[in-house]
Amino acid sequence: MVGIRKRGEDIRQFILDNVENHPRDIARLAVKTFDITRQAINKHMQRLVEQGALIVSGSTKNRHYLLHPLLQWETIISLENKPAEDGIWRNDIEPKLGKLPDNVRDIWHYGFTEMMNNAIDHSEGKQVSINLTKTAMATELVLFDNGVGIFRKIQNALGLDDERHAVLELSKGKLTTDPARHTGEGIFFSSRMFDDFRILSGNVFFSHTHAQDEDWILENQKFQTGTGVFMKLKNNTARTVKKVFDEFTTGDEYGFTKTVVPVKLAQYGNEQLMSRSQAKRLMARVDRFKMVILDFDNVEAIGQAFADEVFRVFAAQHPNLEIVPMRANKNVQQMIQRALSNTPE
Repeated sequence: MVGIRKRGEDIRQFILDNVENHPRDIARLAVKTFDITRQAINKHMQRLVEQGALIVSGSTKNRHYLLHPLLQWETIISLENKPAEDGIWRNDIEPKLGKLPDNVRDIWHYGFTEMMNNAIDHSEGKQVSINLTKTAMATELVLFDNGVGIFRKIQNALGLDDERHAVLELSKGKLTTDPARHTGEGIFFSSRMFDDFRILSGNVFFSHTHAQDEDWILENQKFQTGTGVFMKLKNNTARTVKKVFDEFTTGDEYGFTKTVVPVKLAQYGNEQLMSRSQAKRLMARVDRFKMVILDFDNVEAIGQAFADEVFRVFAAQHPNLEIVPMRANKNVQQMIQRALSNTPE
């Protein structure tokens, strides 16, 4: 009897864990995973609906399931008098989060205060709207300001070609338009602490999904004004702030000395990475680190001039910087090896 009860609990937990990614086919996925009948799975689904854990909507053909929100809350914060982000956290956000493990609360504390501070100090907006949704599995926090837009601000401050170039620079870390007051580390580390982290501004969409590892995306959107920041985290993740910081240190040092750069962000549209100017764009500012990992995921090919500029010319100019390629396909590896073979001993 205990074994049957435990199996039922496992099935229902599986449904809760996967329903967000499979709102329309969660029953079919559960049938396949546990090798039981659709009728049996439907009984578990119905039980979760009755318990208030799931919401079901749509007709039989278009039926889909969602996690029932335990909390939905929103507010608008005026930026006119430069409010203190720690006060907003302590008085408004932390109490709404409810009971969470210390490591999860620490991540929310770091991420919210960093993103709120960015809006206060950099957005040039008049207000920020905050939306918080908590389910039994995860919490999502969304901040929208009505300022100039983060990517446009970076583009103008650094004299970049367009907002897409700002995304590439942001992905490297140590980027700030106000170095006297900010280290430029907040967005970089926040993006790696949360399960899902997105910034939407202008026509540019910047995203990192923890489950897929270094999955940065650049897309066109219709959102035109201000900046939207989306942060989502499972309520019982084992991740900690310290673990994330430790991933980007080298040796016995404690500073931000290692970065990962998604090479694909140096591409605009369908262009190929062929030129030295593209390579220079990719490697701009990475000399601030001791190690740079170049992630070639989803890069089909690179040109001889691009590879030579990165792995021979730039490497020779910065002998104390370790350049490490990762996830390169066979074609890219061959071009990298060709550039390295031309490097003098």
